[in-house]
Amino acid sequence: MAIYRGSCLCGAVRYELSDTPKAVSHCHCGQCRKGHGAAFATYGSVPREALRIVEGDAQLKGFASSSTVLRQFCGECGSSLFWSRAAGEFSDWVSVALATLDTPFVPAKARQVHEESRLPWPGI
Repeated sequence: MAIYRGSCLCGAVRYELSDTPKAVSHCHCGQCRKGHGAAFATYGSVPREALRIVEGDAQLKGFASSSTVLRQFCGECGSSLFWSRAAGEFSDWVSVALATLDTPFVPAKARQVHEESRLPWPGI
């Protein structure tokens, strides 16, 4: 079984995934765009028990962007790392910002989500 390692920009938060990210998506919603400061954010999901914070648990901060979604980021450098649902369907999964992986990962496929919010200028 492959172990995927990742970290934030400053290295204060380091994590491991003991499962391959699934349901890879490029999200164009306003919350993801603002949270990443980019035209879209790319996430892959793993079962919650497959995510292990190796270092920096105290630096990991959370923001409830809605009544059901918690977004987590490094409190030192601000890197967006994870989001998850607090309850309901898929609450036992966590979505990982794939650009924070340090281990190479190439998804077999990815989908575009919330394309109605897609910005006209990225040229993608």
